[in-house]
Amino acid sequence: MKRCEFICVLGGRVAGFWPRRRSIIVAMAALVLLPIEVSEAGWLSDVFKGSSTHAKSPKRVASPKRVASAKRVASARAARRAAPPKPHAVRLAALGPAAMIPSDSRPDAATCNPAKFRIVLDVGHTAESEGAISARNVAEFSFNLRLARQIAEKLKAEGFAETRLLVTEGKARPSLFKRVAAANDLHADLLLSIHHDSVPDKMLENWEFEGKKSHFSDRFSGYSVFVSRNNPDFKTSLSFAELVGREMKAEGLHYAEQYTQAIMGHYQHPLLNKETGVYSYDELVVLRKARMPAVLLEAGSIINRDEELKMDSPERRNIISSSVTAAVKEFCEPRWAILGPL
Repeated sequence: MKRCEFICVLGGRVAGFWPRRRSIIVAMAALVLLPIEVSEAGWLSDVFKGSSTHAKSPKRVASPKRVASAKRVASARAARRAAPPKPHAVRLAALGPAAMIPSDSRPDAATCNPAKFRIVLDVGHTAESEGAISARNVAEFSFNLRLARQIAEKLKAEGFAETRLLVTEGKARPSLFKRVAAANDLHADLLLSIHHDSVPDKMLENWEFEGKKSHFSDRFSGYSVFVSRNNPDFKTSLSFAELVGREMKAEGLHYAEQYTQAIMGHYQHPLLNKETGVYSYDELVVLRKARMPAVLLEAGSIINRDEELKMDSPERRNIISSSVTAAVKEFCEPRWAILGPL
């Protein structure tokens, strides 16, 4: 019942029994205890019933228990009015879980410690399974080893003393599992596998270099970065991959775009970032089986005759190794500042 309606009804009842002092007392108590809570509304209905009964039986006296109850309720209501308002639980919940966590309960931000941060540089392929052959008949493994060594030197010079160069032996397929097991045993914080690119055999053309039959494809060039969405820490892998791609791009390098084309056949891969040249290669063992964030870098195409010469130059190796080192530094500091040591 609304307040105005209640007062009208109450006024009518009091007017009908004005001579009776006890009706005035009941009316005054009822106004003080105007219903706001559901439990109190039930109590007021009892007051009305009592008032009506008293009108019919003027000789009866109000129950001491009822008067005491009215006093207790009045005292409780006065106390509620004097007390400071309680915070509204719904408003707090609407802000989300983070708003309900005191700021002083959050852990202190840790800083990056390069001396303890362990990155494993995996040299792609092995001396027994050398990978792609360049346009001038040089094995990919040689390119990979030389570039990985230079990256390791730069990282150590920047304070990443725990950098490990991983050179694996054996045939192609078994060596994939060996290198992953080695990286896992080293408890690496990050795995970067170094490779140099080629094209499917159907795209190769013939030419002769220094009197020997060779193959080339000048159709595509550029670097590319791969991650696996099946890696246990895919999001972190992707973050580092994008840092590498961004640093390479900042040095004026471009990424290889052929992996999105149908001509690549089963070598076709989804492009995750068209700005940085990051692709997904979900089933690649090195990326999928690593327990830590893992990225594979195809530093450039050695089947492209012009780019092969660039990849063989100290200048290009310096650009790539500097880009990777800068990416590791960027990756390390924000990650440790937020999450602490791995």
